[in-house]
Amino acid sequence: MIVTIDGPAGAGKSSIARQVADALGFEFLDTGAMYRAISLASIRADLSWHDKDAIVKLAKRSRIEFVDRRVLLDGADVTDLIRTPSVTDVIRHVADLPEVREILTAKQRAFALGRDVVTEGRDQGSEVFPDAHCKVFLTASPEERARRRQQQLAESQRYVPLEDVLAQQTRRDQEDESRPVGRLRPAADAVIVNSDGLSLEDVLLQVLGIVHGVRGRLAAAAQG
Repeated sequence: MIVTIDGPAGAGKSSIARQVADALGFEFLDTGAMYRAISLASIRADLSWHDKDAIVKLAKRSRIEFVDRRVLLDGADVTDLIRTPSVTDVIRHVADLPEVREILTAKQRAFALGRDVVTEGRDQGSEVFPDAHCKVFLTASPEERARRRQQQLAESQRYVPLEDVLAQQTRRDQEDESRPVGRLRPAADAVIVNSDGLSLEDVLLQVLGIVHGVRGRLAAAAQG
């Protein structure tokens, strides 16, 4: 069974997806980490962001693995490195290339083949796994998402004014919603969950309730 959890930046989808996977005993697929890994590989290779062919070739030959929730790039642990600002600032150059999205989409589908998986991202339910039985679109108000992001930054000793976080987030939302490929949008059959005013545990229980409801219907259909 494949469970997709999509949503905008700051909605908490990564944390929820991990916890849902743990609760269900499913594998967890962090698709954002894959794009970050290719971005890091491009930086290390000193590639020009204008050299699209070189980036595509790099994406083809790069080996990305998930082992015990660690991200391995060509056998090396890059879990922490891919979360640095230097990678975050350039990931769009990789994620906006249709050829790279095609390559990583194939890798994501190969990862999920024959497995029970919870996968999160921007286009998992709408494009990567359109036939997934359970799709969730997790969102929250811009202000709530900005406050959460500001708190995350503060925890990593980066203090940014809330208005700056909100402005940056608004730009990212606009970019994500208008991207030529893999744009942010809920799948037509996704269940939308708004996490405003909800604790992490409340959201987890709500999403698990959705998943269990789908599993119940699938089981009933199989018996009938």
